[in-house]
Amino acid sequence: MSPKDSPAGDDDPKAEEAKGKAEAPEEAKAPEESEAPEESEESEEAEASEASEASSTPAQAEAPEEPEAEEKPKRRRRRAAETSTQASTTKRRDPGETVNVRARARYVRTAPRKARLVMDHIRGKDVEQARAILAYAPRAAAVDVLKLLDSAVANAENNHELVADELKVSRAFVDEGPTLKRFRPRAMGRATPIHKRTSHMTITLTTKE
Repeated sequence: MSPKDSPAGDDDPKAEEAKGKAEAPEEAKAPEESEAPEESEESEEAEASEASEASSTPAQAEAPEEPEAEEKPKRRRRRAAETSTQASTTKRRDPGETVNVRARARYVRTAPRKARLVMDHIRGKDVEQARAILAYAPRAAAVDVLKLLDSAVANAENNHELVADELKVSRAFVDEGPTLKRFRPRAMGRATPIHKRTSHMTITLTTKE
């Protein structure tokens, strides 16, 4: 048999090469198709990472609370301003309003009975007149009462913006304080008690009518 009579597809090398070339693209396509899902998975992972970064960035932006820290001193300043305005309003008073200013001296080493004799002289008197009475009073308790009167006038001038000429003594009284008990030795081994009395003095000033 001649080579022409033999079948074309059995022993022809050219036909085999053509078949190999035809099968090669199919084999090359197969790995490409297998690689496509991997690329899609990588793209999904990249999107997920971007979404997590986007969600984390707002939290980081909200984390610092610097504006709140700056507002605290402002609140303190407002409170200080409010207290200053309240202090200024308390000092104000109406012209016809009566103001009572009190001063008190406690544990004064004077007997209450002796101090009351002095208080009776200044009750209801003007400040100037009361000072003149106490300056020339013969009793020792007058010195303590005069100091208490000066303290009451100072409270009126500093705390209520009053003048001494506008004030008078509305109340002046003495309460009994604790008594110090001592003993004095006497003849034949005896001891006699000594009571050292104390007083709580109070003076209240008010404005003249």
